[in-house]
Amino acid sequence: MTRPSIRPSASYWIEKLELTAHVEGGAFREVYRSELTVPKAALPLFFQGSRNASTSIYFLLSQGQFSAFHRIASDELWHFYYGDPLYVYEIGHNGRLCTHVLGSNPEKGETFQAVVKAGSWFASAPAPGSEYALVGCTVAPGFDFADFELANAGTLSTQYPDHADLIRQFTR
Repeated sequence: MTRPSIRPSASYWIEKLELTAHVEGGAFREVYRSELTVPKAALPLFFQGSRNASTSIYFLLSQGQFSAFHRIASDELWHFYYGDPLYVYEIGHNGRLCTHVLGSNPEKGETFQAVVKAGSWFASAPAPGSEYALVGCTVAPGFDFADFELANAGTLSTQYPDHADLIRQFTR
């Protein structure tokens, strides 16, 4: 006999994974920071100092939450873990919008992993009608708030007028 499964809630994952509020929106916890560091001299000029080789976080967005448009100096690899699909909106250097759909249903175009290129502006939100999405992000060279820039809606909309509505929707 098969027992009905009860899907864990977002609050379950927040408690079990010890997630806390994230400045971009949602909840997170850093789970890995490489002890290996890359010296500033070995990094591109836009890095202001040495960086850990890699970092990794858990990240959860619930219905009605979003991660605001921001950019970092490193590539960011997103991993889908549990819940509903997550949309990651990436505006590349050429102004082209790419919508990555993280999830567990390849028949609907969902993928378990997606990469946001260094310097691209990006935001994320659970798919419409979703309860939550639990994902992870791996950054290499590792994340440092010195490399983080939160978007200004007016400035970014002026730079990318074709995406102004999306930018206004996902900025604070």
